[in-house]
Amino acid sequence: MNINQHPPQEEIDQLKSLLGKGKYSLVFKHAEIIIKNYPNSFIIWNLLGVAANEIQKFDYAIMSYKKAISINPKYEHAYNNLGIVLRDQGEPYSAIKAYEKAILNNPYNALFYNNLGALFSELGKSNEAIEACNKALLLKPNYAEAYNNLGAILRDQGNFSEAIEACKKAIILKPNYAEAYNNLGAILRDQGNISEAIEACKKAILLKPNYAEAYNNLGAILRDQGNLSEAIEACKKAILLKPDYAEAYYSLSFTYNLKGDLQTGFKLYEWRLREKRFIARTPRKFLIWNREKSVLGKNFFVYEEQGLGDTIQFSRYLLLLKEKGAEITFRVKKKMHALLKTLDDGIILIDSDPDQNNIDFETPLMSLPYLFKTHLNTIPSTVSYLYADHYKVKSWSERLTKGTFKVGICWQGSKAKIDSGRSFPLTSFKDISRLPNIELISIHKGEGEKQIKDVSFDLTTLGNNFDSGENAFEDTAAIMMNCDLIITSDTATAHLAGALGCPTWVALKKVPDWRWMLEQNHSPWYPSIKLYRQKELGDWNNVFKAIKRDLELLILQT
Repeated sequence: MNINQHPPQEEIDQLKSLLGKGKYSLVFKHAEIIIKNYPNSFIIWNLLGVAANEIQKFDYAIMSYKKAISINPKYEHAYNNLGIVLRDQGEPYSAIKAYEKAILNNPYNALFYNNLGALFSELGKSNEAIEACNKALLLKPNYAEAYNNLGAILRDQGNFSEAIEACKKAIILKPNYAEAYNNLGAILRDQGNISEAIEACKKAILLKPNYAEAYNNLGAILRDQGNLSEAIEACKKAILLKPDYAEAYYSLSFTYNLKGDLQTGFKLYEWRLREKRFIARTPRKFLIWNREKSVLGKNFFVYEEQGLGDTIQFSRYLLLLKEKGAEITFRVKKKMHALLKTLDDGIILIDSDPDQNNIDFETPLMSLPYLFKTHLNTIPSTVSYLYADHYKVKSWSERLTKGTFKVGICWQGSKAKIDSGRSFPLTSFKDISRLPNIELISIHKGEGEKQIKDVSFDLTTLGNNFDSGENAFEDTAAIMMNCDLIITSDTATAHLAGALGCPTWVALKKVPDWRWMLEQNHSPWYPSIKLYRQKELGDWNNVFKAIKRDLELLILQT
C-alpha cells in the first residue's frame, strides 16, 4: 500500500483523458488496480464511480461515490456524481440531497445548480427548477446547458415564447448544440409551429446523426403533421439506435393507435411502464394474467393512471373483468368514486393500496385494452356505462326550466402540454348563440372560465356551487342529462358525455389525440359522439360553421 493518499497526477490525468474518450471499461479496469495501492484516494474512487456508472454497474458506482465521500466529506464532485446515478436509478429525493450537499460544499459551481434544476423539472417542481437554473446562470452567464434546461422547464409551464427564447440563447452560445435544437423542436411543436419544429429536429440530427431522442421527437412532430408513415419510420430509427428506448416505443404506440391499428398500438403502449416519468408505479403481478387464465373468484387490483378522461374512458374494461368473474378493487381518486360507483355496485373503489397479500392479479387501468387484445371491432362500446345521480338530474331540471333547445358547452382543458391545440375560445359559440330558441349552458370548470365575463352573447351559467363539492362531475353529469346536446373540446367533458350516452359533438384539432383517430366523423369508443375536425391546423372557424349548419338541421327535426 502506498503511503501517499493519491497516485501521481499523471495517472489521474490519464484516467480523465480516457473518460473523455469514452473508454469507460478501460478506466474501470485501471482504476480498480490503482485503488488497491491508493485506497484513500477519494479522487480515484470518484473516477471509478463515473466509469462504473457508464458501464451500468450502478450499485458499484453508488458504492464508489459513497466511499469517496466517507474519505472526504467535503468532496463536492462525488456528491454531484452520486446525485446523477441516484436520479437515473429512480431515487430522485436522495439525488436532491446529494446535489444539495454538493452545493453546500461548493456554492459557486453552476453545474450543480443546473443538475438540481433538471431534477426538479422531472419531479414537476417547476418553480424550484427555474430558481436553480437562474442561480446557475447567475454564476455562469454564458452557460448554454443551463439556458437549454431552462427552456425545457418553461415549456413544461406552457411559457412557449420564453422557452423558445432560452433555447435560442443556448444555440447562440453553442451553435452546434444538438440537444438545444432538439429541445427547440419540442417547444415549437407544442406551440403549433410544425414546420419549424421539423426543421429544428432535422438540424439536431444533422449535428448528431445517431441522436435517438431527436429521431423520436421528429416522429412525434411528423405524427402531429399527419405524416404517419414518416412518423413511424423516425420512431423506428430511434429504436434502432437505442433498442431499449421506452419513450420511442411509447410514442410509436400513439401513431399506430391513430391509424386504428389498436392491437399493435396497445402492445407498444405497454412500454410506458418502463418510462422514468411514468407516474403509476410498476405493476408487480399483472403480467402473469392473460385471457387464457381464469380470473374467476380472483382478487384483481386495478389502479388509475393519467387523466380524468382516461379514467372515464377505460373504466369500461372493469366490466369485462367482472364478466369473467373477477373480484375487482379499483384504486382511483376519492373525488371520482361517486361517478364510478354507477359502473357496477360490485366493484370496490378505494383511494389507497390494498394489502398486497390479498391481490392475485394487478394492472394499471390503461393496460386492460392490451390484456383484452382490443382491436377496432372488439372495443367494449355501449351507449352508456356511467350514470348521473337521479336526484341531481331532477334538481337541475327544476332550475333549467326554459322551453329551449339546451346545449351544454365546454371550450378548454388544462394548460398542460397535452392540451396544446385542443382548446378554442368561448367566442367560437357566438354565431351558434344567435340560432332561434337556443340556450347555451356553460358546463365548463377551471382554465378558461374567465372568458365568460367578456362574452357578448347569452350564456347560462350555473353559479359558484356548480360541482363545488368533493365529488367530481356530479353536477356536470346531471346537467348533461338535462341538455339536448353537448358541444365540447377534446377534454374529460367529452369522455363523460360519451360514457353517459348523451348526444355530443366534439371539436377536434387537425391531427387529434390518438383515440379519435383520423377522418371519420364517429367514434368507435362512444356511439353517441359525433366528431368535427379541423381541415387546417388552428382553423376553428370552419369547424364551427359546420357545427352551426348541422345544429340548424337538428333543431328543425326536433
